[in-house]
Amino acid sequence: MPPRPSLNLGVLAHVDAGKTTLTERLLHHAGVVAEPGSVDAGTTRTDSLALERRRGITIKAAVVAFPLRGATVNVIDTPGHPDFIAEVERSLGVLDGAILVVSAVEGVQPQTRILFRALQRLRVPTLLFVNKIDRAGASPDRVVAAVRSRLTPDVLPMGTVDGAGSRAAGFTAYSGSDRGFREEECLALAEHDDGVLAAYVDGADPSSSSLARAVAAQTRACVLHPLFAGSAATGAGVAELTDGIARLLPLAAPDSGGPPSGRVFKVERGAAGEKVAYVRLFAGELRVRQRIDLPQGVGKPAGLAVHRDGEWRRTDRLLAGQVGRVLGLAEVRVGDGFGDAARAAPQHFPPPTLEAAVTAVDPAREPALRAALAELSDQDPLIRARTDEDASGGRVTVSLYGRVQQEVIGSTLAEDHGIEVTFADAAVVHVERPRARGEAVIRLNTDENPHQATIGLRIEPGPPGSGLRFATEAPARDMPLYLFRSAEGFATAVEKHVRRTLARGRHGWEVTDCVVTLTECAYSTADGPPSRRGPTSTAYDFRQVTPRVARRALARAGTVVCEPVLRVTLEVPVADAAVVQRLLGRWGAEVTAQSGSAELAGLEALLEATRLHELQRQLPDLTGGEGVMASRFECYRPVTGRPVSRRSVGRG
Repeated sequence: MPPRPSLNLGVLAHVDAGKTTLTERLLHHAGVVAEPGSVDAGTTRTDSLALERRRGITIKAAVVAFPLRGATVNVIDTPGHPDFIAEVERSLGVLDGAILVVSAVEGVQPQTRILFRALQRLRVPTLLFVNKIDRAGASPDRVVAAVRSRLTPDVLPMGTVDGAGSRAAGFTAYSGSDRGFREEECLALAEHDDGVLAAYVDGADPSSSSLARAVAAQTRACVLHPLFAGSAATGAGVAELTDGIARLLPLAAPDSGGPPSGRVFKVERGAAGEKVAYVRLFAGELRVRQRIDLPQGVGKPAGLAVHRDGEWRRTDRLLAGQVGRVLGLAEVRVGDGFGDAARAAPQHFPPPTLEAAVTAVDPAREPALRAALAELSDQDPLIRARTDEDASGGRVTVSLYGRVQQEVIGSTLAEDHGIEVTFADAAVVHVERPRARGEAVIRLNTDENPHQATIGLRIEPGPPGSGLRFATEAPARDMPLYLFRSAEGFATAVEKHVRRTLARGRHGWEVTDCVVTLTECAYSTADGPPSRRGPTSTAYDFRQVTPRVARRALARAGTVVCEPVLRVTLEVPVADAAVVQRLLGRWGAEVTAQSGSAELAGLEALLEATRLHELQRQLPDLTGGEGVMASRFECYRPVTGRPVSRRSVGRG
């Protein structure tokens, strides 16, 4: 059987708008499942975590598939809570199209606007689905008006709702012969097509088929958003939405030509503890045991699977356009790309601005806790679990976006690893930058050095945002090549020890935006010159000396503690804009841009991350629940006053 075209479809919504229920209904309509699962009963195919079923929310992106007119639709059910926005955006990067679900009762909610902006930014063709038309209080017309005013005016309703607010509510799609609908099509298309506008002004009467093709083209170009309505609970409107998916969203044709190119958007552990990577293949063909170059080294898939007939089935190859599960990539991490996808611009997420110390309730479980956190960091590098024994006074910490994510980590540790934990109060993550240049050297055969190794290091400031860059000036002839096989191997080993040491600066924070240079090295052998004569140097000697030199050079350079500054974008009702601006002013935030419409005012400001979570807490009260906020990392800025010590914050 020849491979089918595929469509990778995201389903997104504000929490509780019904996207997981809609996914179940799409599977049922396609004949994949006999009965749609229930969020309330915890029987959905995509919410597999116990906490997801308990809270009725999606936490991890999940993949299911159904056949549609000779194609395979891979549905990626994504989280709706702001704490998991990185999970959402990783999923968006592998989509061909999306359905944004809006409740017919609650309407356009705060997270709806954030998700729609993300879809626009990444240019993902998007259909809108007004859900819950059968619920008391449903008002589809009001929701369509809110979509036009709060999301985009480029909306084309594709039918009418009858009996809104009752169990019998239904959705009837417009016919191509409906003159009123054809006029609406022309008006919507004319906004982005001068030819259609000219024909409309001249009184031309385009055919329904030509208008349908134009609607599909503008949808795929992300400038028009067809809107459907219905009820995922009763199935009303789902057939019409499914037809719209087939007609309006772009299919990816299978193509085995060229080398494989893909990206990992999710990593989880299988039943036996093995890593399972979810991959979108953009080009080429990926086979079992085929070599691929990943950032952590060469990988060879030991097994491949695609979702078919309601379950994951093994296959011998993945084709371009498909989403598959890949086994056997031991070092793979979320966000890794291979082939051309590895050379594309990587996804950037604002770094988590909180960290909290985590402790096992049973002290005997501390080693298991460290191993479990390392595993969670593999699945989501943004968690950044710090599990080294002496970090910040012996504490183990994790990076966080918010309180719900903290609850998820705690639940995962308890339910998947059997480790009950407690968290200390979360603190804002700072960094340290070198204040000036600092150099140090410790030489062998001296009173201060019991080890057979010489290391010299220079630490100096680097450009903001450059991270830690390692360089080598020491000549290769002074390196113990018999231990490390090459000069590059020795330099890599020294760099590893330097990075581990500078993960904790003079105030306990990670040292960044610096250049560390290996200026001097030497080793001893039994038959060397007198200055180098002695027991033969070992890797252990260099492992012991390097951290001492790095700490001494850093002490001479000095450090500046810097706090994260975020670029915060707010959308608030016009009537509440002034009070929000006054609050930002009291906190010393710099408002960098303002915009507005009849209903909403837009504000952009630079805000210290220490204030972000307070703003998140106050914004709903200040705006009657209508304000939304998105943030992205802007820069680190030196703190004023006494430096903040990592050792003094986040203690439980």
